Amino acid sequence: MQLIRTISDLRAALKAERSRGKSIGFVPTMGYLHIGHLTLVKNSQQHCDVSVVSIFVNPTQFAPNEDLAQYPRDLPRDLKLLEEQGCDYVFAPDVNEMYPDGSGKTSTYVDAGELSTILMGALRPHHFRGVATVVSKLFNIVQPDKAFFGEKDYQQLAVIKRMVADLNQPIDVIGVPTVREIDGLACSSRNSLLSAEDRAAAVILPQAMQLAQALVDQGERSVTALRQAIVDKLQHEPRGEIEAVDIRDAETLTETAEQLTAPAVLLLTVRFGKTRLIDQHVLRF
Repeated sequence: MQLIRTISDLRAALKAERSRGKSIGFVPTMGYLHIGHLTLVKNSQQHCDVSVVSIFVNPTQFAPNEDLAQYPRDLPRDLKLLEEQGCDYVFAPDVNEMYPDGSGKTSTYVDAGELSTILMGALRPHHFRGVATVVSKLFNIVQPDKAFFGEKDYQQLAVIKRMVADLNQPIDVIGVPTVREIDGLACSSRNSLLSAEDRAAAVILPQAMQLAQALVDQGERSVTALRQAIVDKLQHEPRGEIEAVDIRDAETLTETAEQLTAPAVLLLTVRFGKTRLIDQHVLRF
């Protein structure tokens, strides 16, 4: 496994791989890796000849009042995990390499359109603009054949797929099912920021999603009734502060009719202390 810090060195290394006819798989991350990230790497290894993982905490997707400074970082630990997984290249640039003036900002952004203004985009204005911008930069640097993203970040995956289609980027974006811990909580780097009490309380998220699916299995199709049942379930856990409970079309993320007739995605956003957790579940009939 090679650790590469500069854009020019990575481009040179991957140019050599492509000259030998090798396909390139790419997993962009912000580090502090967990089994979910390693599952993405495993998928890349299964589909491509060479796998690249980027580790970069991107400042343009954080608002001034958000947790950029507190975001967990442990590069030596991440490198050990990736070497054990058999990753080929790790791209770990500093902020100055990605944003040369050192400000962590850029004069050119990728506007992710309407998809970036709804749901999580309404809670975090400009977040998806930062995500789309840094992912586009990374795509330009790596030029992968395939890129792998977790379905836990459902809206982010939709934004990236739309960006690739709109900008005619020759990349196959592949969503990988959410990896969960034993108690059902989705694997996330932010889980490490939870207190022991909040970590125990956070299991209410998968429980609420299980309830929603059970109601659908029993024949419930009313969006209003489903949403109320989910809110009631979440409110049983006083440590959780509900920020959003949304039921949207699973393909387009547009609002559904009151009576569901096609697969819909349940999107949860709940804050425990200072840590915001998100999760999703596609409701299938």
